[in-house]
This record gives sequence, C-alpha cells and structure tokens, in this order.
Amino acid sequence: MKTERKLSRAEFVRRYGGVYEHSPWVAEAAWERGGGGVGAGELRGLLASCVDSADDDAKLALICAHPDLAGRAAVRGELTADSAGEQASAGIDRCTPEEFERFRQLNDAYREKFGFPFVMAVRHSSRQQILAAFERRLRNEAPAEMRTALREIHEIARLRLEAMADVN
Repeated sequence: MKTERKLSRAEFVRRYGGVYEHSPWVAEAAWERGGGGVGAGELRGLLASCVDSADDDAKLALICAHPDLAGRAAVRGELTADSAGEQASAGIDRCTPEEFERFRQLNDAYREKFGFPFVMAVRHSSRQQILAAFERRLRNEAPAEMRTALREIHEIARLRLEAMADVN
C-alpha cells in the first residue's frame, strides 16, 4: 500500500533517520531510491537494501554507532530513547553489580577481538540470554561476526519500524 502523499526528503529523514542507530544516511539513501512514496512493508526492505549495498566502511560505521549493552552510555543516561527502551525491555537497566561487571568484561573482550561493539536485538531476550550470546559469538571469526551484527541491526530496525507503525 502506498502512502497518501510522498514525504519530502526532510520529512522522510526526520521520521526514519533514527531507525538505524545514529545513521540517518540509511534513510537518506532510501529516500533517494524512492522511499518517500513507499508503504511500510516495502520500506523495511528498502532501508535494509541501502545498508546491504553500502561499502564496508559504511557498514562498520553503522555497527560502531551502536552502544555497548550495559555500557558507559547507559550508565550516564546517554542512550537514544529507542536504545534505552530496548535495553530496559531486556532488564539490562536492572543488572546486579556482578552482571554489570560481566557485561563490561564481555564488551571489552568483544571490542578487542572484533573492533566494534556487540550488537544484538535484545527486545525479546533476558540478560542471561544476552550474556550467553556474547560468549557464544566471541568464538566467531571477524567476517562472520560482522554479518551477524548486521543481521541483528536489521532486526532492531524491523522492531523499530513496527513500533512506529503502532504509534502512527
């Protein structure tokens, strides 16, 4: 289903620029490909296609735009509203001191090994599931882990678009 009117570039980027964390370039690229006039079902695929066709540097920057889970930004209250809500839904904001320390250790080990933050669509996960995924994914090789991070980012975007549809 097409939208009733085509959104201007500014309206489109304002509305969808945060779907991919701190990466409005994804919405800008989608608008250039006709995104201002597509329906919600087509939009998800169009946004994902813009990420998938981007160069490796842009993909790495997109991954790096994501905050560490239970990291410094969360402690300082500097997360985007979407990220804060997603982490809270998994109970990350209610970690015990021991869990916070385990998240810190895993975040550090992951960044050291891969050079980018651990990204996971945590909305329907528990802290224990997230910690287990951290440990499992630390065994991956860098190319496989980059692909996994991008799949998780697409899932985060899907969930954010669905939440926007519920509000609008």
